[in-house]
Amino acid sequence: MKKLTSTFAFLLVSAGFAFAQNEAAKKTPESSETWTPVPPIVTPGTMAANASGLTAPSDAIVLFDGKNTDEWVSVKSHVSKDWKSTNMGPLKWAVKDGAMYSTLGSYARTKREFENFQLHVEFRTPEKPEGKSQARGNSGVFLQGYYEIQVLDNYENPTYSNGQVGSVYKQAIPLANPSRKPGEWQTYDIVYQAPRFNKSGILAEPGYVTVLLNGIVVQNHTAIKGNTDYIGYPTMEPHGAGPILLQDHGNPVGFRNIWIREL
Repeated sequence: MKKLTSTFAFLLVSAGFAFAQNEAAKKTPESSETWTPVPPIVTPGTMAANASGLTAPSDAIVLFDGKNTDEWVSVKSHVSKDWKSTNMGPLKWAVKDGAMYSTLGSYARTKREFENFQLHVEFRTPEKPEGKSQARGNSGVFLQGYYEIQVLDNYENPTYSNGQVGSVYKQAIPLANPSRKPGEWQTYDIVYQAPRFNKSGILAEPGYVTVLLNGIVVQNHTAIKGNTDYIGYPTMEPHGAGPILLQDHGNPVGFRNIWIREL
């Protein structure tokens, strides 16, 4: 009886193997093809004739095209969440030669608010550098009003590593320093995933950011630990969509060709 059982088991295994071979034989290259959903067609940007960088793709929201600051308002700062104030006036940053320049005493805040996005920003620190370390070409790009990607002139200008250009300020040291010379236009391309909070306001998943500076990856899917404050360690508070802020830090930093794609 034991021998018959063993024989029967062998026959079953053999039959299963043969069946699997037959099933595999039925597969074709088309078996693993997926045709839906179809990705939307997006016309990529092109290099602008006036050397102002890459133009916005067809599905982007243009936040600054070099002509006016209609997409922006003025706020005092990011400290104490001044950017949440309802008493916001028009942005009075100077617009010259297709760029807008930070003005002492006011941040630029987008009127619109965003969650997950791809952001393109071009910036230029002063051609004639003054000061050193954090006092040289200092500004910043704040994501959702809370999280700063540092802007700084770090061309032959040492500073603390988690505060140099390309850093998530005071949190994440950049992977490289591909800074151009003072006065040259530089490019940030930022891919951002907003943090998620549950109904109780508890963090369910941190925010993540990937940053390319002048085409070089300086942050690679970096987890954001919380607010990027100058003093103290990161704290996290629940929030929804938020604006883009451009910082004024007392240096006339120029910005141009700013656009965003919601993801």
